[in-house]
Amino acid sequence: MLLLILSWIYILITTVHLGYGTARFLKLNTNNFVLTAILGLFSATILGTIWACFGRINSEFHLFLLVVNFLFFWIYKKDIKTIYNSFWLELIDLNSSLKLYLTGISILIIAQCAAKPFIIDNESYYIQTIKWINEYGLVKGLANLHIFFGQTSGWHLTQSIFNFSFLYSNFNDLSGYCLLLGSVFAIFRLDSYFEKSEKIDLIIGLLPIANVLLFQFISAPSPDLPVYIFSFILFYYFITDFKAPSSSSFTIQVLLTLFILFIKPTAVALLLIPFLFLIANFKLLKNKLVPSILISLLVFALFIIKNTIITGYPLFPTQLISVNSFDFKVPNELIAFYFDETKLYGFYSSQNEFHAMSWFQLFIKWLTINKINALFNVTSILLVLFSSLFIYKFQNKRSYWLLYLVMVLQFGLLLFTSPQFRFFIHFLLFFGFLLLSSFINSKRSVLFFLFGSGLLVLIMVLVPLNLSVFTTNKLLSENSTFKLNEIIFPHTNTKKQNQFYKAKIGNLEFNSPLDNSFFWGTGDGAVPCVNTQQLEYFKNQFHYIPQLRTTHLKEGFYSKKILQNE
Repeated sequence: MLLLILSWIYILITTVHLGYGTARFLKLNTNNFVLTAILGLFSATILGTIWACFGRINSEFHLFLLVVNFLFFWIYKKDIKTIYNSFWLELIDLNSSLKLYLTGISILIIAQCAAKPFIIDNESYYIQTIKWINEYGLVKGLANLHIFFGQTSGWHLTQSIFNFSFLYSNFNDLSGYCLLLGSVFAIFRLDSYFEKSEKIDLIIGLLPIANVLLFQFISAPSPDLPVYIFSFILFYYFITDFKAPSSSSFTIQVLLTLFILFIKPTAVALLLIPFLFLIANFKLLKNKLVPSILISLLVFALFIIKNTIITGYPLFPTQLISVNSFDFKVPNELIAFYFDETKLYGFYSSQNEFHAMSWFQLFIKWLTINKINALFNVTSILLVLFSSLFIYKFQNKRSYWLLYLVMVLQFGLLLFTSPQFRFFIHFLLFFGFLLLSSFINSKRSVLFFLFGSGLLVLIMVLVPLNLSVFTTNKLLSENSTFKLNEIIFPHTNTKKQNQFYKAKIGNLEFNSPLDNSFFWGTGDGAVPCVNTQQLEYFKNQFHYIPQLRTTHLKEGFYSKKILQNE
């Protein structure tokens, strides 16, 4: 826990300096401390991605980042000091109840991050993708080794920068730092609401009520968490600046959207937000689009390069384009299997069951899947149906209607691709709080809900709970709690203290977990690491095995077609 605090202090300083340098370079008119730190995360991610195309993100990259950090501070020393002083004064002036809450929730965030990871995807590909980036950078055809490695997210690149793997092996909690930034932003908006009674400040300020849910994402580098936090900040700027637009606000919305999509392409509908803002204010913005266009092209190029290197598909997770001339391109059969499994998982159906049912039958099954999935799925439908009524009655403004249309589009896209509620939570929370703000708007009632949710979070951080009432997944049946021995040193990056053995298939020697009960599991094994059970399945079903392209891991992998009896 103590080591986490020290690492986050360094991350905060670095991201604030980078963020301010980025803001000055793009001529952004903002003095918001949290937004500045987020811009710094974005800048570090872009620099890290470019670096990873050529080499590993390790001590040498940190030396480069340290130099950039120092230069920005040296050039803008006076202004950066002003940012820190202004933020400190804002903290001092914060409502006493909110100050108490922010202190408490900050401690709980750090405590939860020091505990063992909860999310199961951390065991299948988060740890391993970050290891590969730290040790080799972006590796050609890495998805041939484990198809999930094709999902390497921009957030994993960010985590690979700030996990300081060359110093310590247990930093894996950048999502917690992100939630802390989001909590600070929300609490300041709530403080503003108590003074000015702006409805959007209340909606954003209610975000910490969702910490009961969000805390499950923060002890591992889940790409979902930053999407939720950055989306809320994006929604805030879209709503507040819609009637008082500026080129600075538009650029901020573009940067937030690009960052979100680089982290999670499934949030593609958010592209409409800066686009709609541009259309509504085209006369004002038409001559100031060059910075946004250039940055968009850069991020899109990096997205294509990253995906092409790892999978051979520039627009992965889609198959719209593939580079057949690359020997490391993942075979079409394996990609098709991946997409089928993703869709089937969303509907909790077997392939035969999926194709035997009509869309209406699938929809009913999706609504009644099981426990927490059914709860969130039904809630999503109700929000899509009834949010329009609340917007009409309480917030009948063009900006809210446009945001509602974006939500409907996002919901429709997910329903026909991968209908998992976690891809929709940012909209679910925003419009849920829009509805809630129509009934809970007094200072007393808001604080009651805020501290009530904080109490529930405290219980979840300290008390082991049986979560089987919410999920049928045995790997998620127990929450991760803070232990006294984690006060100084955080828990290891994995929840499964597995052992590994050496195995070989063709020219590939790899590490495999002794406990292979989790088909996709890799855990914290040394690279290359993959489950032998998984390799045997792909060998028997599709007649492919992963192989080294050369004798060096850095040169990557390809899938070798074998005969059925090999």
